[in-house]
Amino acid sequence: MIRRHLTTIGLLAPPLGWLFAFFVVPVGIVAAYSIDVLHGPSLFGGSHKVTLAAWHAFFHSSVYLGLFWKSVKMSLIVSAVVVGLAYPVAYYLALSGTKRKYVLLLLLIAPFLTSYLLRVLAWKVILGNQGVLNSFLVWAGLRSADHPLSQLLYSRFAVMLVLAYVWIPFVALPIFVSLESFDRRLLEAAADLGASRWGAFLRVTLPLSLPGVMAAFLFVFIPTVGEFVTPSLVGGTSGYMYGNQISDLFSAGFPDWQTGSVLALFLLAVVAVLTGVFARLLQIRQVASG
Repeated sequence: MIRRHLTTIGLLAPPLGWLFAFFVVPVGIVAAYSIDVLHGPSLFGGSHKVTLAAWHAFFHSSVYLGLFWKSVKMSLIVSAVVVGLAYPVAYYLALSGTKRKYVLLLLLIAPFLTSYLLRVLAWKVILGNQGVLNSFLVWAGLRSADHPLSQLLYSRFAVMLVLAYVWIPFVALPIFVSLESFDRRLLEAAADLGASRWGAFLRVTLPLSLPGVMAAFLFVFIPTVGEFVTPSLVGGTSGYMYGNQISDLFSAGFPDWQTGSVLALFLLAVVAVLTGVFARLLQIRQVASG
């Protein structure tokens, strides 16, 4: 019994130590900055006693909260679009019965093994004023060379398009797993009871795959709501997101680490709450289906 406990402690100690050192401690440092226990680089002096002034200013700032809700809206749209596009792909790969489904799955993922930055920069070439799309429109006579579609790049549209492109193959994976694992005899039973293919999909396939769909949705929403690399490259001013504000507060010419810490902790808290809600919903659904 003692040996079993020692084995359990030995197995858990490295990951828990890693989690404590590289997650709990950094979050604690950020929390200390947010209440001014510590202080970042500043051109001005002053006392650094415990204060919640930065939190009070954040919750009474229409700028920061407005930027946060803008980012949430963009992330929700991207997540919904990505799940909607990835579901048919995962459905075909899981239920079509093709013997090459794993080869097709590998082909789906293969282009995304290249550098993330290279793929984002490639979209700048595609969407730019002299890019592929505008060149095609000029060639087709739909636009003048002097009046390209400048709205394609450095806009919210560009940010959401690139984020959707990046996440579709990875979102297809959890949906594919959930669809492939359920019992196909349920579809046969539904057909024997007179259900059409569409009815069987709505009453059997879709409900059973919802845990994978919800996990895929959360899998996209969490990283995109705090995204700052893609908006920096293709977003411009209209595609500026909450993550860009956090990055600028820590790295701009006049950094404000206290406010940046508040923004970062607020985002972390929102993501933690949403993760808990989704996990609870998944547990309730599994108990109900069981």
